[in-house]
Amino acid sequence: MKYFTIEELTASATAKRKGISNKPTADIVAALERLVENVLDPLREAWGAPIIVTSGYRSPKLNAAVGGARGSQHTYGQAADIRTVSDRPEDNRRLRDLLVSLNLPFDQLIDEFSCDWLHVSYRASGNRGQILSARRVKGKTVYTAGITKTK
Repeated sequence: MKYFTIEELTASATAKRKGISNKPTADIVAALERLVENVLDPLREAWGAPIIVTSGYRSPKLNAAVGGARGSQHTYGQAADIRTVSDRPEDNRRLRDLLVSLNLPFDQLIDEFSCDWLHVSYRASGNRGQILSARRVKGKTVYTAGITKTK
């Protein structure tokens, strides 16, 4: 792990504020290390600048507190939500496009709400290389396959 730490992948203001433990097990730490080694570090190396992790591992209780999906890969240490330092959608889009072009072995890449942030995951085996776009429709999150073009 060259560019990321377990501490930043488990940090949570919500957990701190609500007194929720977000301490990972050894298996979760191993999954986070695989995510970093196979996806996040190579992406950061190619990007040439820091990448911000806004959410990594979430204990089941923390995942529920933030409204995460049941069975979220975050609860297994397999996923991170990331963004660029600028946090501008156009820069997040460039990061997304770089991730795709690198052919890294990700399980899922989700463009969240026109590149407000990116969700990326990695499993020890059986990575799907699935690319989705998330958007809100009538107050619900809807996922579509592929990258939704924005104007």
